[in-house]
Amino acid sequence: MLDPDSGLSLTIARIVQRLKGSSLHSQLERQARVSLYKPEIKLESLKEDIKDFLKTSGWEKKLQNAVYSELNVFPSPCHPAAPPEHMKEPLAYMRKAQGSWEKRILKSLNSMCTELSIPLAQKRPVSEQKELLSKWNEMGTDEPDLSLFRPVYAPKDFLEVLMNLRNPNYENGEQPSFRNHLGLIQVPLKVKDIPELKEDFSELGLNIGQLGIDDSAQVPPEFFENEHVRVGQKGMDLFSSVINFLAEQDSAAAQQYVRQGCPTALRADLWALILNISNQPEDVLYYEQLKSNVIQHDLLVDSLIYKDVKLTASNDDYYFVFEDYLYQVLLCFSRDTSVLEHFTYSSATPPKSYIRGKLGMEEYAVFYPPNVAPLCFLYHEPSKLYQIFREMYVRFFFRLHSISSHPSGIVSLCLLFETLLQTHLPQLFYHLREIGAQPLRISFKWMVRAFSGYLATDQLLLLWDRILGYNSLEILAVLATAVFAFRAVNLMEVTSLAAAEAVLADLSTLKVMPLLQIFLFATVT
Repeated sequence: MLDPDSGLSLTIARIVQRLKGSSLHSQLERQARVSLYKPEIKLESLKEDIKDFLKTSGWEKKLQNAVYSELNVFPSPCHPAAPPEHMKEPLAYMRKAQGSWEKRILKSLNSMCTELSIPLAQKRPVSEQKELLSKWNEMGTDEPDLSLFRPVYAPKDFLEVLMNLRNPNYENGEQPSFRNHLGLIQVPLKVKDIPELKEDFSELGLNIGQLGIDDSAQVPPEFFENEHVRVGQKGMDLFSSVINFLAEQDSAAAQQYVRQGCPTALRADLWALILNISNQPEDVLYYEQLKSNVIQHDLLVDSLIYKDVKLTASNDDYYFVFEDYLYQVLLCFSRDTSVLEHFTYSSATPPKSYIRGKLGMEEYAVFYPPNVAPLCFLYHEPSKLYQIFREMYVRFFFRLHSISSHPSGIVSLCLLFETLLQTHLPQLFYHLREIGAQPLRISFKWMVRAFSGYLATDQLLLLWDRILGYNSLEILAVLATAVFAFRAVNLMEVTSLAAAEAVLADLSTLKVMPLLQIFLFATVT
């Protein structure tokens, strides 16, 4: 174990190293050089004067936001003697399982290429490039023949892999307490109980105002929402002018604020502030470069994205209008090599042998569309929409598609869901298990898609407010348990998996915040 001082030193060194290669670093250097020509900068107090200049001009706050972003994304440093793979995933059997899963996906992709005689990547003919460019904003009108392309995997395939996970150190040992767990996930990971969750999500308490409850109740709005909005507006002039930055206008303050939800008018700016997205000219240029890569090169993943969007978002009452945006964002994402950075702290490994020039990362393509579609309600500028989605993915959503022991990883979420349900609704859990309707078989698809496509959009955004606010996906498992608790009476009457699925088929009328509050703070423990 690292002592606190050593851990802090390693963290500082890592952040400094990463920021040195960023555009922010060069901008700070440029501003520092410019400040030398100002009359208030004195040679005898040069260092302090430049610090004061950067502080008053808003650059110190930008630096603080960048540091805070790094702290939120990257895990705590490992011991210097630990091998590099421990930063990706400390448990060997998890790394092995993830490796096997990746090989299975690659085999499926390669066999599809062989069967269809289609290369994984090739340059588009000039005529095809011109055609794609001309219809870039109308790709939803294209109807390519995708009948021969099959999905690489479905959520149920991934669940089967998670169900077969075993810790080899426990195979031959006596673990009667652990074997009492009657769920599908059989790995010994530490998950939180209700008291711990209450402490972590204390801002969701019954006596604390929440957007998503109090603003829709029959009470004068000035009792809550106007005050909450006023606080938000006081701390929001997001990246519009560094001169007008106030002390409270930082990522940390915004993250704390959204734990109680945020008004629709402020959500897009607050999320961008939390994720440290400013959509500078260089960001727009980078997006255009990705777009150019899409125009020039044709990947197998393009057809998989087309098919997935057609099968999901195109048929969704909420998201079908954003079909063109989805194609643009996802096709660019499949070419973005900057996303490779997240593999330093992900148990997954980027593909290296089958995409020329590092053009693609297609193993997770079948899950992208559900997670990007809700963001289209907030962001209408393609380059900013793309940046927000990319940051959401490398911070949160990638954990739903890879095997790891991380508390926000899909394995831990599944175990948390089953443990909460088995502990606090044992009769329901046992009843569903006995009729062959293991609860996780129903809830897994909700969690792996972060409830996108299942909840009404306004409710989904309220849920994602809390994901950003708490920098954690654990709330997905809590909500999944709360849904079962809410429909427990009906579920106790069912006699088959099909009947249980029918009871839980439509979540579009559910209100997220009352469910979470009642389950967490009105449950007897």
